[in-house]
Amino acid sequence: MLDLAPGWANEFHGHHCPFMPIGYRMGRLAMRTLGVEREPDHGMFAFPEIGVGHPQTCMVDGIQIATGCTYGKLLLEKTGAGKLAVTLFKPGKGAVRVAMKPEFMDGMARFEFFKYRKAGKEPSEIPAAVTNEVVDWMVGQTDDALFIIQPKPDFTYQPVKGSFNKARCVKCGEYVFERYVRLVDGQPHCVPCAGHGR
Repeated sequence: MLDLAPGWANEFHGHHCPFMPIGYRMGRLAMRTLGVEREPDHGMFAFPEIGVGHPQTCMVDGIQIATGCTYGKLLLEKTGAGKLAVTLFKPGKGAVRVAMKPEFMDGMARFEFFKYRKAGKEPSEIPAAVTNEVVDWMVGQTDDALFIIQPKPDFTYQPVKGSFNKARCVKCGEYVFERYVRLVDGQPHCVPCAGHGR
């Protein structure tokens, strides 16, 4: 049975487009391949290969929705490779990379939806019939038509250990977690008040 994004996914994402549900399918396929369920806490990690300044990154919202590897839980880290792929890693279960097939991308590019996007139209400004045409076509494709699946047996990742320890910045008065405390003349400062960059 084909995995479809839940009804609230478009509301979360903000608009209807083909790439959020593609990301959802990527995430679900990766989870099935690893034999894992959606992550409720902090035990699985997603590494989408998106960069900045290129379109079609809406897939990352779909990946978060499917896997539970959300930005807010610090379970999602983009690699900056500028590709439409994701590696899903679950300690004890391994890692798998799911990438979009070039042939699928070539086939999808023929739809009118992308003419609007290339002309600078936002997805919410594109006529619904035009968007539905490409989404419906995508939904009708098999996972084999969309994706390349690659086991990653040598993949390793060590997440940063979390800490509840914090200090109050002597300059602005706000709390800053210990990893980001900067000492200026022996006094705790947050990064901006210490005059440091990120």
